[in-house]
Amino acid sequence: MRIIVIGAGVLGVTTAWYLARDGHEVTVLDQAARPGEETSFANGGLLHASHAEPWNAPGVVWQLLRWIGREDSPLLLRPGQIPRLVGWGLGFLRNSTTARFERHTAVNAALAVYSLQQLQELRRSTGIHYDEAQHGILKIFHDQQAMDGTRHSSELMAPLGVRHSVLDSRQTIALEPSLEESREQILGGIYYPDDESGDARLFTERLAALAEHEGVGFRFGTTVKNIEVRNGRWRAVEIEHERLEADACVIAAGNGAKALAAQAGMRLPIYPVKGYSVTLPLQGWRNPPTIPLIDDARKVVITLLGDRIRLAGTAEFAGYDTSLHTRRAATVLRQAASVYPSLGEHAEQCEPAYWTGLRPMTMDGPPILGPSPVDGLYLNAGPGHLGWTFACGCSRIVADVVSGREPALNLDGMDLQRFRR
Repeated sequence: MRIIVIGAGVLGVTTAWYLARDGHEVTVLDQAARPGEETSFANGGLLHASHAEPWNAPGVVWQLLRWIGREDSPLLLRPGQIPRLVGWGLGFLRNSTTARFERHTAVNAALAVYSLQQLQELRRSTGIHYDEAQHGILKIFHDQQAMDGTRHSSELMAPLGVRHSVLDSRQTIALEPSLEESREQILGGIYYPDDESGDARLFTERLAALAEHEGVGFRFGTTVKNIEVRNGRWRAVEIEHERLEADACVIAAGNGAKALAAQAGMRLPIYPVKGYSVTLPLQGWRNPPTIPLIDDARKVVITLLGDRIRLAGTAEFAGYDTSLHTRRAATVLRQAASVYPSLGEHAEQCEPAYWTGLRPMTMDGPPILGPSPVDGLYLNAGPGHLGWTFACGCSRIVADVVSGREPALNLDGMDLQRFRR
């Protein structure tokens, strides 16, 4: 079949790769100048089935209310967004009951485990490199209640293949000796040995190059003007001065998916949640960690990506605003330096690169995959904070559906129809 994929981020490129490997003729459209230029550009770098929980955990509403308008908070709701959040936000809160949260965590965890398996197979078959590391991920805690809550979530995910070890303070520092400089802060940790890390943008760029060798065509600098639907079937994509026909179309456009689906008469319950990252050179930091770290209380990630350090964190409900707020970005660096004072000293000697991007999040947590109500139009959308983790699994599933095969995972809980049940 001839297939158009809209989006050249990590979801779009992996979708194109799997479809091309299935023998389809694939064309990828993206408004950017190259692959991986938006959400995939500078995320935290973690590939973690261990953190598959949706962000609407029970009690999140009280955190949101407490942090409204606070620029230094890890979770920021800008007051001006409250009216725009009413529909999605009510759904977000409705899905924060314990039963729904645990059900959606199980869906995400199963998908994340499958996705990492698919990534590992892709790496074996292609030899692709993207500053990847298989050192697991270590989450550190300063509070017993928070550690107990995460341990409970980890136990829920364990039957799905998410292994973990609960560590006391001494064991945590023995596993990651660089934490010695913050020994007095650390109550303990939970280690997830099967998690990984890697540069999402580098992966996307290199897989796009491999996909081109498989015959995939990329058209960058191309804006989709309209998705043409007639009699309930997708017909064509309209771009500047051109109408592109094919047998099928996949929307895998990250934060653009909602608007594109609306052109086809569909409403996707997706809202963008902004995050920030800071990238610094590794050279000169005297005490870097070997294992990627998550500080639970400070909501900050510390990851080594080749010769760079990537710090990431914060969640900001600010609509589609992509402006970089210096104070928010500086908060990520400051929180990481609270874990590693030596990192703060290092940052003063170099020029950190700040970045912000939007995470396209559904109101219940899992992504939206597979067929749509429009015949011939398929969705790979709404992965939220797990886009990099989910990429290979989501795209393999969508490629299977498009190719008429039964996917490895049941789509219940991941299809668009769940919002109508």
